[in-house]
Amino acid sequence: DVAVNAMKSVSHPHSFLGIDQQGQVAIIRTKGNNYGHVVLRGGGGKPNYDSVSVALCEQALDKAGLRKSMMIDCSHANSSKDPAIQPLVMQDVTHQILEGNTSIQSLMVESNINWGNQSIPENLTDLKYGVSVTDACIDWPTTEKAIRDMRDKLKDVLPKRKIG
Repeated sequence: DVAVNAMKSVSHPHSFLGIDQQGQVAIIRTKGNNYGHVVLRGGGGKPNYDSVSVALCEQALDKAGLRKSMMIDCSHANSSKDPAIQPLVMQDVTHQILEGNTSIQSLMVESNINWGNQSIPENLTDLKYGVSVTDACIDWPTTEKAIRDMRDKLKDVLPKRKIG
């Protein structure tokens, strides 16, 4: 509901007080964005990338008269914050697209050069190169393999897909 309400809001023009390009206080006006999307990142300790959750989101967007467009976050609650699960989420999304889903428009993957994450140490020279200091990430070889696997399965499907 929160995501649908946000999509409704961003699709309409807005005027608000802000700072213009010259750094002056000004009234800023937007035209609205009809190309927004819902991000399914899981929540409440549960994933929501599965086909049932995606279908429920599609129904809510349809009911609100909004374009069915969503991004699946392969990390966060959708992977129980375990980076090793991200490629499995990507595989599931791939199968949903192969089965005809057209509302899934994009993915978000937490990726870095090296696996995992680290706390910022007192001595910054102790930081490990290419390791996240925020959320745990999959490493580059895992990212590359997961993306190539998706490409191999979807390369003939995506060009023919009609976007809803």
